[in-house]
This record gives sequence, structure tokens and C-alpha cells, in this order.
Amino acid sequence: MSQENETAVVEHAAVTQKGSDNTIQYLSFVLGKEEYGVDILRVQEIRSWEPVSRVPNVPAYEKGVVNLRGAIVPIIDLRERFTLSKVEYTPLTVVVVLQTGNGSNTRIMGVVVDSVSDVISVERNEIQGAPDFGTKVSNEFINGLVSVSERMVMLLDVDKLLTIENNEQSEL
Repeated sequence: MSQENETAVVEHAAVTQKGSDNTIQYLSFVLGKEEYGVDILRVQEIRSWEPVSRVPNVPAYEKGVVNLRGAIVPIIDLRERFTLSKVEYTPLTVVVVLQTGNGSNTRIMGVVVDSVSDVISVERNEIQGAPDFGTKVSNEFINGLVSVSERMVMLLDVDKLLTIENNEQSEL
């Protein structure tokens, strides 16, 4: 899927989501054998992987920064952030540009994922709480779990992921 088509899918999904109070749309993506989702309204765009400018003295999962239409955007590898095994980037590797915060206190960050799967629509009452299931992904990043077409999707909390990111940077 071309970058223009991916952006159009995200924009269409965001417009569609505004029409229903009980349905939430998520952009689903793959890390290893697991599928994750983020609220489609937090997705600014989907980009193919491109080399980044490395920043010294940051954790290994922080790949660097890119200039996105004049804004400096930090790029984080979610695989490494969640302590999953490293893999080489391929043509399917993408960067999902996410926005967090509200009003004047917004933050934009790119997260590297193996591939984008789909835009899924989920009824609020179908979302199950995040149990303490002992995986390598900390529950503090997970909003809930949902079963979609016989596959389990972990719904990530973008605000907590990026807030925790800020706290760790300030501790360095």
C-alpha cells in the first residue's frame, strides 16, 4: 500500500469514527507474532521506514529523529521498547506517527512496527480489561484486549506509552 493510500485510509477511518459513540476504530499493526492497536484518532500518518538522525546518549530503542514537514519527530522502535527480539527492517517496516496530549500540550512521535494490518471497528462493550498475563509487554501500556476475527488484539494506550517515555527521559 502506498503512503498516499495509507494516509487516505487513516483519514477515512477518522471521519467514519466520529459518527458512532459506541464504536471505536483502531489501527492494528504487528510486532512479531502479536497484534496491537492504537486509537485511529491518535494516528497522524503512516510512513515507510527511512533512515533517522541518531541522537547520542538515548536508549537503544530510541532510533533517532526525522524532520517531518519542519517538525522534529522522535522515532521509537516498539519491538525494542517492549523488549522483543530485534529484526532487520524490511520494505514492510513502517513508522506510525502518533499524536498525544490535548490542546497546546501535544506531542508527536513515530513508532516503528513490523507492518500495519488493518483498521478495525470495536464496540466499547467488546473491549476486555488488560489482565495480568505476565507477557513481556507491560500492562501499563495496555488499554484492553479485543478478539477480532479469531485473533487477539492488544489495545495500546498512546498517552501512557508516550508519558512513560517522557518520564524515563527525564530520569537520565
